[in-house]
Amino acid sequence: MRYLPHTEADRRAMLDVIGAGSIDDLFKDVPEAARLSAPLELPPHAGELEVERELRAISQKNVVAGSVPFFLGCGAYRHHVPAAVDHLIQRSEFLTAYTPYQPEISQGTTQALFEFQTQVAMIYGMDVANASMYDGSTACSEAVLMAFRVTRRNKAILSGSLHPQYRAVVETMEDGDANGSGPIRSLPADPDGSEDLISQIDEETACVVVQNPSFFGGIQDLTALAAAAHEKGALLVVVVPEVVSLGAMKSPGEMGADIVVGEGQSIGNAMSFGGPYLGLFATRQKYVRQMPGRLCGETKDANGKRGYVLTLSTREQHIRREKATSNICTNSGLCSLAFTIHMALLGEDGFTRLGKLNHQSAVKTAQALEGVSGVEIITPAFFNEFTVRLNRPAAEVVEELAKRGVLGGVPVSRLIPDDPAMENLLVIASTETNIDNHRTAFAAALKEVLS
Repeated sequence: MRYLPHTEADRRAMLDVIGAGSIDDLFKDVPEAARLSAPLELPPHAGELEVERELRAISQKNVVAGSVPFFLGCGAYRHHVPAAVDHLIQRSEFLTAYTPYQPEISQGTTQALFEFQTQVAMIYGMDVANASMYDGSTACSEAVLMAFRVTRRNKAILSGSLHPQYRAVVETMEDGDANGSGPIRSLPADPDGSEDLISQIDEETACVVVQNPSFFGGIQDLTALAAAAHEKGALLVVVVPEVVSLGAMKSPGEMGADIVVGEGQSIGNAMSFGGPYLGLFATRQKYVRQMPGRLCGETKDANGKRGYVLTLSTREQHIRREKATSNICTNSGLCSLAFTIHMALLGEDGFTRLGKLNHQSAVKTAQALEGVSGVEIITPAFFNEFTVRLNRPAAEVVEELAKRGVLGGVPVSRLIPDDPAMENLLVIASTETNIDNHRTAFAAALKEVLS
């Protein structure tokens, strides 16, 4: 990328056009505490060998997930990914993250996206899915915007079961506020699943957003909530950050959801320090033209041979951009391909079995922790993740567990700070990668820390 310097006159002209008094005005939404008051304190330049040596030393401070008993979740999950997945996505004809702009010469990629859409629609129990989005949180935000367009209303109710980071993205994108006085009504965190969402719905509500399994791990039947939302003319948006759960649970579509979004990282994609990830998005056929992103379809060419094309593409980079439903500029294409390959290797029976293995692993972990004094399991029904209440702050406990070689869950206070009710809560995930030795080590270390 070329460096294009601007003169003071150039900068002044650009600021005048956009109506800003100074460059600082462009950053007014960034909290003062998050801004740099001075340059970063970085060491002086060094040679390539020295830089590699320094970075390697820093990286060795990390604890690799597979090297210790690992029970972290909260939206990013450790699952086994077959070696065939990485081998296939590394092939030169697949190794791109972008939408096929010329489908006629990108039939392999376009077909893979078509298969991906089919898989997501079937898993979610919906009519149609798009060709992926950035990640689960941005897909959730796009679902709220879509509900506003469909219902011509601008009020969204966010359940207390929704992941705090997903909630923050929605509030940022929709410019709402966390106090519920704006168009985004965020309910208090709901660790025990006791909130009454139905009573919150009125004739001004565009959608209700609920997570299943919840941020705290709880699972529920959303059929009654869907019916109540529809009675008021609102849509039900269901968020599924752990897609493996649908190998063992009723799909959101079967429960009456109108839009289903979530995170696809669990299938085919490693945790990768938090990204890149894969946003899943599906809806009913009648809402397809309000769906963000792009849609691949199957057709026949002039010779009657099967081919694949971009059937709908409502993004900002295409024609009629002023009427675009989204400004999503790419589609995590390589991540969606990894998802498709892994899902094809699993098949329907394998996906179901994977779901059962995850549930069994979590049940065994809960049973191993039940006998530890100072631990109370507060999630009555769960898939592969549940919440416990400890007899001391969870953030302190996980630090002590890490010193003993166990990554023992995510403190809720890390994601919901400044709330005393959350301080002692710990979210624990257990997938098919956990074995009995991990559970034994976890229970022993927790018993030692809490005693």
